[in-house]
Amino acid sequence: MNLNRRDFLKASLSSAAGLFAVPAASSGTAEGRAGLPAASSDPSLARIEAPTVVPASVRRHVAPNDRINIGIIGTGRIARDHDMPGVWKYDDVRIVAVCDLDARRLSEAKAYVEGYYTRKLGAPYTGVRTHEHYEELLADPDVDAVVVCTPDHWHARIAIDAVRAGKDVYLEKPTSLTLEEGRIMSNAVHASGRVFQIGTQQRSMPQFRLACELVRNGRIGRLREVEVRLPGDPEGGNPEPMPVPPGLNYDKWLGQTPWVPYTVDRVHPQQGYSRPGWLRCEQFGAGMITGWGHHHFDIAHWAMDAEYSGPREVSATARFASSGLWDVHGDFQTEMVYDNGVIVRGVTESKSKPNGLLFTGTDGWIFVSRGSYKASANDPATNDSSPLRASDPAILTTPLGPDDIHLPVSDDHHGNWLAAIRTRQLTIAPVEVAHRSCSACLLQHIAMKLSRRLRWDPIRERFLNDDEANAMLARPQRPPYQL
Repeated sequence: MNLNRRDFLKASLSSAAGLFAVPAASSGTAEGRAGLPAASSDPSLARIEAPTVVPASVRRHVAPNDRINIGIIGTGRIARDHDMPGVWKYDDVRIVAVCDLDARRLSEAKAYVEGYYTRKLGAPYTGVRTHEHYEELLADPDVDAVVVCTPDHWHARIAIDAVRAGKDVYLEKPTSLTLEEGRIMSNAVHASGRVFQIGTQQRSMPQFRLACELVRNGRIGRLREVEVRLPGDPEGGNPEPMPVPPGLNYDKWLGQTPWVPYTVDRVHPQQGYSRPGWLRCEQFGAGMITGWGHHHFDIAHWAMDAEYSGPREVSATARFASSGLWDVHGDFQTEMVYDNGVIVRGVTESKSKPNGLLFTGTDGWIFVSRGSYKASANDPATNDSSPLRASDPAILTTPLGPDDIHLPVSDDHHGNWLAAIRTRQLTIAPVEVAHRSCSACLLQHIAMKLSRRLRWDPIRERFLNDDEANAMLARPQRPPYQL
């Protein structure tokens, strides 16, 4: 069964039972640790959550003329270059609080935001509160919504705590460190009734939406293959232990992951905001397969109408570093097979295979990329002067008709989220879609590790007859930071 949005909502609305969580499992399995109830007796509803009626005391609706007060959790590179500017440009929004475990970055974030508002308002502004602990920020009744820009291993825990605190959430991708976390988070968001947006901003770029519309409307015939081209990560990093810098809460920064000695190449630079080393450490994330893969595989799902499903088969090979600190994958090749027979391949970008997505059908092809867009100054650049092209120019220039499939339009990803906070409507990248896109990336990462073909059940979210692979759907979590 291949769920799309209509199927997902129909399944959700067909029951008033609340959570249809994970299959029943023996003690010590990922499901047992999650503490979730057994699955519904109907396998087509397994792990699907019904909308929950949230008490009025928990709802925090923003009136049409009220200002939206935002808290920023994590104030590093992507927050400064992308997310803070993405929300503060709106006159009816105000960043009122910032949070970081690094005291230096926290102080600089306060000055950064207040400096912007001082220039914008034409008068000194000093109204930004600071918090070392995100729990304190979430307890602030003046904060309506949060933007979460932490390292990947903190994403799910903070998002879950935020929606349970009544906050709407914009979460930087990837959604989660593991599939288990992603499922728990999606369930928690649905149960809370909060507005959620994942930071896959390509959904708000017109060339990606048009490419997906053209594929869905059969402009290249029957879709046969999608090739997703991603950058790689270098080897290196100094593993030698160093003293923890003053003002850095290193134990909490490590969070649920195992304790390891501090070294600057494992965390982030102590001067400036260049690309941090944690992005290249598997302890905190899976590397480019989720770092950029969440963007591109999300677009593949959008074009395939597979946003609420996943592959049936996954295989992969990858090169991993043999020395140094950084241990995420390097060059790789992956293959996923979906219910409709479409093969989605992942490959490392190259001069002959530039970054982006290539959709190949029975009657032609479409290639789409970011062009010259960069989310932050330190992002790898695609340097593509033609972000949308096709085997026949007519594929792109022939207008869509009124009876063709037209996908939801968002011209600004942060703006789409802020509008949804007021209307309480679904965002362009809601939580279950985010979880499924991230899942596809994490499945490929597991296949990289096992180097064999795996069979996957996207409804039950389990590998078939493979205990070793299923054990990799979760990770041990270090107290007291576990879910």
